[in-house]
Amino acid sequence: MGIFDFLKGQFIEVIEWLDGTGDMVYRFPVYDNAIKMGAKLVVRESQAAIFVNEGQIADVFGPGTYTLSTQNLPVLTALRSWKYGFNSPFKADVYFVSTRNFTQLKWGTTNPVLMRDAEFGMVRLRGYGTYALRVGDPALFLKEIFGTQASFSAEAIAGYLKSLIVSGVSDLLGESRIPAIDLAASYDELSQTAAAKLQPRFAGMGLSLTALTVENLSLPEEVEKAVDRRSSMGVVGNLDTYLKYQSAEAVREAANNPGGDAGAGIGLGAGMAMGQALGRALAGPGEPAGDAAAPAASGAGSAARSESPPSGSQPARSGEGPAGGSPADSSAPTKKFCSECGQPLASGAKFCSNCGTKV
Repeated sequence: MGIFDFLKGQFIEVIEWLDGTGDMVYRFPVYDNAIKMGAKLVVRESQAAIFVNEGQIADVFGPGTYTLSTQNLPVLTALRSWKYGFNSPFKADVYFVSTRNFTQLKWGTTNPVLMRDAEFGMVRLRGYGTYALRVGDPALFLKEIFGTQASFSAEAIAGYLKSLIVSGVSDLLGESRIPAIDLAASYDELSQTAAAKLQPRFAGMGLSLTALTVENLSLPEEVEKAVDRRSSMGVVGNLDTYLKYQSAEAVREAANNPGGDAGAGIGLGAGMAMGQALGRALAGPGEPAGDAAAPAASGAGSAARSESPPSGSQPARSGEGPAGGSPADSSAPTKKFCSECGQPLASGAKFCSNCGTKV
């Protein structure tokens, strides 16, 4: 091989990028930056090729196949002050930028977002979702973000983009004033509004935010428990009716198992107690409770005792009336009382009208 064949082999004749890495930007590895004038440049769909001369962006090529010459390298020709018909090899950096859509990128709140809610007051929200982007302006993206690295992936700026999204979504939540309970019904609207709000920030870096999805906005555990308790009360409905139902269920359970492990006596006592509770629950606002018989009986006894003469008075002497005057009328009926509850008995009654005891 002669010296000219050796020199010819050192010049790049085909410049292309077979994108199999998923990178956003790829720097073509030219040998000593020597590109042959007349070399082929192959730019595939969803790609862009950028020539950089000494750190300055020169010409940008879209999809297609090109034969490099001074005609299709106008900026580089002007920078190099090439004359028309220049055919010598030249040195330049060539970057390929992927313009395809990068999907399934994740965003999420690192710390809870504090917001004011009309119902719960100050609450902290956590959220997460996905977004998608593409390079809208390859030259601007190369200038603002990429720099001079050999390759660049979407993950390299994921942290910065995530902070932009979280900031935008947090600001949107504060402005929207949507109640925390109704956030789940507004995910689509929040996603669309947030994407439109963040689009100018992405465009300033040569990027285009093609999609943003809010997958979840969650409340703190304490607030979720409070919501669950409130939901339970809503399911119960009327609390008085619910208590009556619970009392009836307790009585039924006691009837099915009156003894249990504690014995028949304890089971009977528990059943009586629950029966009294049921009576109180079923009693109307103006009705006495079912267990008021004992107080009534004691009241009747007091009434009976009140019929006896006061302790300070003298008992009537034989043959005198109540006032110590004329003798009492022997024909007057004698007043009788129930032996069980002390309730006064009607004349000729065979049963006590209060407790039903046979006279």
